[in-house]
Amino acid sequence: MSTSTPLAMSPVREAAVAAGVAAARLATTTGAQRNSALRAIARALTDRSPEILAANKRDMDDARVAGRPQAVLDRLGLSDGQLACLTDMTRDVAAMADPVGTVTSGSVLPNGLEVRQIRVPLGVVGMIYEGRPNVTVDAAVLCLKSGNAALLRGSSAARHTNAALIAVMRDAVADTAVPADAIQAVPGTTHAAVRELMSLRGLVDVLIPRGGRELIEATVRDAAVPVIETGVGNCHVYVDENSDVERALRILLNAKTQRPSVCNAAETLLVHEAVAPLFLPRALDELARHGVTVHGDARVLALAAASGVPSATGAPVVAAKEEDWDREYLAPDLAVAVVDSLDAAVEHIRRHGTGHTEAIVTESQSAARRFILALDTAVVAVNASTRFADGGQLGLGTELGISTQKLHARGPMGVTALTTTKYVLVGDGQIR
Repeated sequence: MSTSTPLAMSPVREAAVAAGVAAARLATTTGAQRNSALRAIARALTDRSPEILAANKRDMDDARVAGRPQAVLDRLGLSDGQLACLTDMTRDVAAMADPVGTVTSGSVLPNGLEVRQIRVPLGVVGMIYEGRPNVTVDAAVLCLKSGNAALLRGSSAARHTNAALIAVMRDAVADTAVPADAIQAVPGTTHAAVRELMSLRGLVDVLIPRGGRELIEATVRDAAVPVIETGVGNCHVYVDENSDVERALRILLNAKTQRPSVCNAAETLLVHEAVAPLFLPRALDELARHGVTVHGDARVLALAAASGVPSATGAPVVAAKEEDWDREYLAPDLAVAVVDSLDAAVEHIRRHGTGHTEAIVTESQSAARRFILALDTAVVAVNASTRFADGGQLGLGTELGISTQKLHARGPMGVTALTTTKYVLVGDGQIR
């Protein structure tokens, strides 16, 4: 009688199986136990910051040698201050209310059967993301808080930083009720490992891609595992005819220049023709002073020429190409157009927007209301910067990304977005 040796599991599948075991253990932990683990992570991030920063320096040096663009370096870098912010965020999330077990609805049927709908973890959450090592901590912290295991696949550009962060967090929870395998890096450095992760339906409960358009589209197209789609941020600021010019200028500069390399930075400015002669010369001058290259339509170019903007020391104003209206620059570039009406602005955004974040600057309540209702987008800002489309800014502690889809989660995803619900029926012998 012959016997056969079972085929060995691949490293990626082994990690997913281990994450499933960890998720089952996490499901029985209390909020207090998970919070204790998060506080241990916060302490470890502080205590072991030198090795984390040293690992990040290796990644930054490699990126510079490889000639990576400034936008990539901006996302990849991790400073003392940024690491301190991650530590503070971890403590803040630990202090937040526990979403697990929350009753979202409840009733008692005429037959006496008690019906409750409660929040429960998703299970094993896979994250695929580009060169932003802060996402490694954000994802692990939010997953642990909500009772989920995290399988993390970051960019190879941040491999040393991500490895250090994951090692620190796993060590930190070793003496807590949280299993270390609740935080894991996806093994392997090739795209084959990512493709295998995408195929593990039944072992991985959900995948969340966070990065550029190609990464998100490839994950949605190729994954057998359910995907929560985070979106590319072609975000617009529309300056209405009834707007305060000073306010509009402050909002625009913050939305574009405060940090151009992130998804909630403004990429397109639309200006109502009635206010354009007053607003645009000042806006173009300030954008030039901040080093922002403007890609303008014909009316923008004419206003720039008439007003002598920019100066010789400023960034240029160039003719916009058709593809500029669809660009997520993630850089000091801005597409600018003059529009005939609010309806024309809405039509432009519908045609070119990505459903991420759109902003209107106006003193008219009716214009704001029309803008809010007319646009199908995850976040709408009225008289505020697009940069507020952020989990930390909106009181979620941090975020896994900004979902631009409509099922399950939409907008900045905090701990609640990492839960689903189950119905609990409590009776005393009722039968149907």
